[in-house]
Amino acid sequence: MKSELLVDTNMLIYSVDSDSKYYIRSRRLLYESEYELFTTSKNCAEFLSSVTRTDPPMPLRKALSYVREFQASMKILYPSKVSSLHFDLLLEKYKPMGLKIHDYEIAAIGLAHNVTQIATLNVRDFKAIEEITIVGFETET
Repeated sequence: MKSELLVDTNMLIYSVDSDSKYYIRSRRLLYESEYELFTTSKNCAEFLSSVTRTDPPMPLRKALSYVREFQASMKILYPSKVSSLHFDLLLEKYKPMGLKIHDYEIAAIGLAHNVTQIATLNVRDFKAIEEITIVGFETET
């Protein structure tokens, strides 16, 4: 049985940006992985928000086609009552502020589905969360 891995938004973004130095690494993760991959509906929304506000912006139709590709290669996890409970516990325990709160919601959705590992290049966003493990994609960003 494959180990389960939550894929963070930055890995999704880099997988479609052939100019990124992380392009090959993220593509290998998404399409040649030894993991069973998951991402959240929140990551998909963050992906759409990010790629459609670049200069030049990616057309929404193209961005949505990438989201459909992600849906074909990994399971999309959605918020639930259980994830809301995890989210509340994480917020109470760690007291994140501002944009960091989004990362805690992503972690909570994963935890609600018993996915406790995450692939991210933004290690700082998740390293304080003891309940999850960052898997092999660390960088200084």
